[in-house]
Amino acid sequence: MAEGLAARRAVLALLDGVLGQGQSLAELAAEVSGSPLAGLSVGDRARAQRLASAVLRQAEPIDRMLGGFLHKAPPLGALNILRLAVVELAEGGAAHGVVNSAVELARRDKTTHGLAGMINAVLRKLVPPVVVAGPAQRLPGWLRSALVARYGKVAVGVIEAVQARVPPVDLTVKAGQGIEIAGAEVLPTGSLRLASAGQISGLPGFAEGAFWVQDAAAALAVRLLGEVRGLAVLDLCAAPGGKTLQLADGGAVVTALDISGPRLGRLRENLARTGLAATIVTADALQWQPERLFDAVVLDAPCSATGTIRRHPDLPFLRAEGDIPALVALQAQLLDRALGFVKPGGRLVYCTCSLLQAEGEAQVAGALARHDGLEMLKPAIAGVEPGWMTDRGLRLRPDYWAERGGMDGFYLACLRVKG
Repeated sequence: MAEGLAARRAVLALLDGVLGQGQSLAELAAEVSGSPLAGLSVGDRARAQRLASAVLRQAEPIDRMLGGFLHKAPPLGALNILRLAVVELAEGGAAHGVVNSAVELARRDKTTHGLAGMINAVLRKLVPPVVVAGPAQRLPGWLRSALVARYGKVAVGVIEAVQARVPPVDLTVKAGQGIEIAGAEVLPTGSLRLASAGQISGLPGFAEGAFWVQDAAAALAVRLLGEVRGLAVLDLCAAPGGKTLQLADGGAVVTALDISGPRLGRLRENLARTGLAATIVTADALQWQPERLFDAVVLDAPCSATGTIRRHPDLPFLRAEGDIPALVALQAQLLDRALGFVKPGGRLVYCTCSLLQAEGEAQVAGALARHDGLEMLKPAIAGVEPGWMTDRGLRLRPDYWAERGGMDGFYLACLRVKG
């Protein structure tokens, strides 16, 4: 196959999986035999995933640009070929090679073969340097309206601008480890931020287990508990395991539970790499019964993940407003169940990577109303700016630290079970 064409075909397959079949990029990449990435070199796999993500982050502004050269919207397959070509041209790809590859991709697929000429004509009208300009891609209408009502148009506009950019990589560094990475920034909350990490496994300290990848917002959940040394702590819905690693590093006796065995595999790998220890349990938290109660429980509940669009640009194309009620019901069940695992006087941290109040503030308000003897705490965390912590919990948004690259949207609350 022509040089670079295999990776480009993989990009188109990934885009079709997301936009045409409703699959996530993670699911498509994880498929063992049927993955669009199967058979590609490590470099081509990374390139295909990067380009697919870039198309998804910029699909709306790219379509605005292409609209000036199209009489009508082409079928999805042809449109994705055009979108991919625009991304490559905007990244400085040689126009001749990009256009020829796009035409060749069209010719090799029976669904787009007859549109090769149109694709060629449209792309040759784009004059280098190609710049994808204009407003950033907007959030889906149902989500945007909810966030505008809560945070205002200006904040939502900044959130969208942050989500349009490739996010930096945040690391949580193991206690006592001193690592030096060129260009790294120590964030006010202690995470180490890299503007561009490249291959994570090639970073200084990776093989020695000196750090793990964890967004700065997600890293604050365990920080709400303060000192955990010697405490028995249950990490519910633990995979992929960043919070388990934090707890173990802090000296807690950790039980990490998740319903997904394959996802826990990554946690096992990171525990081995970092030399940290935890008891891993594969079970449904709604059915599982522990032998003892815990000093603390961390519940990172399944949610819409609307706070992580900057890292998962496929989410706006997969989530729908109708998904939320079932998630809210599950969160309430898990929260009630988790509270039953806490010793009298113990604490529970509830968190979701959602921007929606229904999955955050409203869940904790409901728990406080349902359970006597439950109170909300407001622990002080170094580096957390005034206003992030409120009487309703810690609310984090992608527009916070926008000049630094933002952060994932999270809601976090620390509750104490009175004893």
